[in-house]
Amino acid sequence: MELITVLTNRRAVRDYKDTPLDRGVIERLIEAAVLAPSAVNQQPWAFAVLTDRARIDGYAERAAQWLLAHPEESGLGNAAAELLEKPGFSMFYHAPAVIIVMARTGNQQAAEDCCLAAENLMLAARSEDIGTCWIGFARPWLNVASVKAELGLPEGYTVVAPIALGYPAAWPESHGRKPPEIHWV
Repeated sequence: MELITVLTNRRAVRDYKDTPLDRGVIERLIEAAVLAPSAVNQQPWAFAVLTDRARIDGYAERAAQWLLAHPEESGLGNAAAELLEKPGFSMFYHAPAVIIVMARTGNQQAAEDCCLAAENLMLAARSEDIGTCWIGFARPWLNVASVKAELGLPEGYTVVAPIALGYPAAWPESHGRKPPEIHWV
């Protein structure tokens, strides 16, 4: 797929087929992620991969309950509670895999560099007809020390981008884009 086609057709996918992702496919997507630029070539990223759908669904439920108990952490106010309490809502959308992009350091640019890696991963996934959805809601819960310990994530790492992925049940339509605001200086 041409790059502009990938960019134009990338969507946040929230409905996945039951088909699991092959480990080789996930490794290939992570290999694309690490091609991202980083400040002073520090490459501060690390990745955790979950592929057990039942476990992913359990984490989605636990994260939602935690956010309901800590509403200030969502950053979305009442809208977050409405979504989290909606019957049938699953934070990871029953995806067959979740990749967690983490910053290994607290350096000033580490989170931004991890965002670049996450975007590379999502674009590479789209080029292989794999859908993704960045689950920012999950980030605060995944950064709780006890949750990181349970998942085996290194204590000093910071979760930056939890990304659900899998084969889409259908590709969502575009919501369109506003024209860019450009200031020529």
